[in-house]
Amino acid sequence: MLLHQMFIETAKKYKDKMAIYDQTTKRDISYEQMLIGTLILKDFIKKFNEKHIGMMIPTSAGSMISVISIMMAGKIPVLINYSTDTIKNSIYAKNRCTFQTIITSKKLLDKLNIQAINGMIFIEDILESLSIVDKITGKIKSFIPSLFIDQSKQHDPAIILFTSGSEKEPKAVPLTHRNILHNINGINDFFQFTEDDIFMSVLPLFHVFGFTTSFWIPISKGCSMVAHANPLDYQQIAENIKKYHATCITATPTFYQGYQKKSSPGDFKSLRVAIAGADRLNPKLVDEYRNRHGVNLYEGYGTTETSPVISTNTAQNNKLGSIGKPLNNLKVKIVDLHTYKELPRNSEGKILVKGENVMNGYLGDIEETSYRVHDDWYDTGDMGILDDDGYLWHKGRLKRFVKIGGEMVSLALVENELQKLLPENNLCCVVEIPHSTKGSEIVAVLTEIADVQYISKELRRKLPSIAIPRHFVYLDSLPCMGSGKINFREVTALCQDVVKNKNISSSSKG
Repeated sequence: MLLHQMFIETAKKYKDKMAIYDQTTKRDISYEQMLIGTLILKDFIKKFNEKHIGMMIPTSAGSMISVISIMMAGKIPVLINYSTDTIKNSIYAKNRCTFQTIITSKKLLDKLNIQAINGMIFIEDILESLSIVDKITGKIKSFIPSLFIDQSKQHDPAIILFTSGSEKEPKAVPLTHRNILHNINGINDFFQFTEDDIFMSVLPLFHVFGFTTSFWIPISKGCSMVAHANPLDYQQIAENIKKYHATCITATPTFYQGYQKKSSPGDFKSLRVAIAGADRLNPKLVDEYRNRHGVNLYEGYGTTETSPVISTNTAQNNKLGSIGKPLNNLKVKIVDLHTYKELPRNSEGKILVKGENVMNGYLGDIEETSYRVHDDWYDTGDMGILDDDGYLWHKGRLKRFVKIGGEMVSLALVENELQKLLPENNLCCVVEIPHSTKGSEIVAVLTEIADVQYISKELRRKLPSIAIPRHFVYLDSLPCMGSGKINFREVTALCQDVVKNKNISSSSKG
């Protein structure tokens, strides 16, 4: 089965049910209306003589219908990150994937205050150009849609997404229909979603976490989706969780913190599944949701290359601090950093994953593919531990380990210890910057002024001296990607400038 075939089966089965409560257009769209819309737009897209079609539309009925329509037309949607460096990302995607056409939105470009570039077409113009004949044709085709859609193979690419770019240049990741369907099956096996579930679809589709869990998971079960274009619209999303009696949401810890601040006790009591991913989950936030709403936040783990979910905590199996148990339909092992020999339980090493959810390789990058994929095992680049009970514990990105004085220091570990010393509203992260004699030194970034001397003293009780931050930099907020993940490249650049210029108003030595 292909993803768009799965959608058709769902749309036929639940045709009168509301598929999308679109918060952008304030329209409620049934599965039947969604199906007709995809068939109409499919005919328009089929006219383009390109295999890849760019798409840059915030989470909404328009973005969901566009993705499915491109697939139905036998083409591959390339989802572009519009949250930062929109034009740069658009040009990068066009060059990497060799296409010209990008379907986007006038409202989005107006909001971002940017001009369209060559090849961009607007969803608003497409909709206005549709004739009554187009609409009638779409309605007729909806009775036997399978006759009018592309019949690819499960192992053909379904979508091209890009890695976050939080640490280095993004890589293009083609994911097949089989990759995503396999991940959907594994997630459904853990959480037993049903057609009665109502999803808060708040994550952007250009991020794989949102693409699979906020879009295709609910479609696979005929669920309703409350679609929000901006995950940072904390007030409205908090209100809509209560208004629509939402039962499921996937988001990042940053977003959960925002929704919590805009809620009243009990507002989220309808939620039965709330999964956090893409960044570490603060135990304080877990306590807040449990105490104020009676809701458990479950931390999960995944990567773009694995479609994305690798492991997650659930109501039945939950260890706070872990990233849960691996899905039943994939394999995870921990290997030695240098020899790749599999390590016994409770040993720290690199996390490798194997299964039908793993990508075939990066687009146009054989070298990086060969570095990451060995005998069908994907090297996540993350350090972790599998404990005796089968729970996976994330110990940090390998790239977020820094060698100082000949020893390896985990920046994630420093962050964890630092956050314990701060109030919940003072967010933090830790980065390394170059040093002329030591090679590197550690900088802590805080969002509010703190007692640096006290913090440094307490950190020395937990960490070796080489792991203590040498500078503290204050920012109004931590720069984030559109997914909510911290943009470490931007943070590092800001810290380098601050330390270099010795901006005493923004930094002080620890």
